[in-house]
Amino acid sequence: MKKLALAGLLIVLAITSLFVGVADISISDLLESDAETILLFTISRIPRTVALILAGVGLSVSGLIMQQMTQNKFVSPTTAGTLEATKMGLLAALIIIPSVGFTGKMIFAFLFTFLASLLFLKIVQKIRFRNVVFVPLVGLMFGGILNSISTFFAVRMNIVQDTDAWMMGDFSSVLQGRYELIYLSLPAVVITYLYANKFTIVGMGEDFSKNLGLNYNAVMQIGLFCVSLTVSTVVITAGAIPFLGLVIPNIVSMMYGDNVRKTLPLIAFFGAIFLLICDIIGRLVIYPFEIPIGMMVGIIGGVVFLILLLRKK
Repeated sequence: MKKLALAGLLIVLAITSLFVGVADISISDLLESDAETILLFTISRIPRTVALILAGVGLSVSGLIMQQMTQNKFVSPTTAGTLEATKMGLLAALIIIPSVGFTGKMIFAFLFTFLASLLFLKIVQKIRFRNVVFVPLVGLMFGGILNSISTFFAVRMNIVQDTDAWMMGDFSSVLQGRYELIYLSLPAVVITYLYANKFTIVGMGEDFSKNLGLNYNAVMQIGLFCVSLTVSTVVITAGAIPFLGLVIPNIVSMMYGDNVRKTLPLIAFFGAIFLLICDIIGRLVIYPFEIPIGMMVGIIGGVVFLILLLRKK
């Protein structure tokens, strides 16, 4: 029943998202087969809504994977330097191959994200006392270092505006022909579901996992692959969206427990619903202008993150 109710809410929000915007589109216009309306609907509104749903699902699931791998509820792409690594990959693509297309940028972003995530896990494993707040603080410092390096080279190459534009979470520029790479996040979500039980075991620690006969390193690499692929495709499509992978898994965990196979569909639903709500609010608050989704999620997610920290304390 819970999944059915969430699916119904997701459908309602998706339909609402299709008809909210500066251009006034009504169901009657679609039924009358108005050419201009149908063109706008298929080129802009449908791709935007689909991208919102896939980004919400992908980033929420990525946050869950990272929390299981690090055994820390406050680790996510936002607090582990993952987004900053993606930015570094995009910068490298612009410097090495200035005329590179979307696919090339995504490949660079994926490689840098995967390697940086691997390095972060190595750093975490070296930490003797893994305090629940200390690990994400290390991740924030790691992300700050990566961001400083990227900014240095961006300033030297005079492409600061280009890299900053890529990192601004905004779905207003999502159009047909420019968002299809985000579908690559779907295989990552499927792989995560297939390995759900193994991620649950990984969350219990390396020694415990190996005692149960689990190939710990292989599962960790699969998790990093899923996270890197998802984050890089979302950033390429719409920019950086902070806190989503942090807040949603924690909320679902507090409500329904830590069994990954059980909570994974709920996390996917909650992530998509949360992102759709933030996007709709951002389009309506200062209508006909629009607040970028990254800012809306950052504000709401930041408040929720502080509440989670206080509750944990």
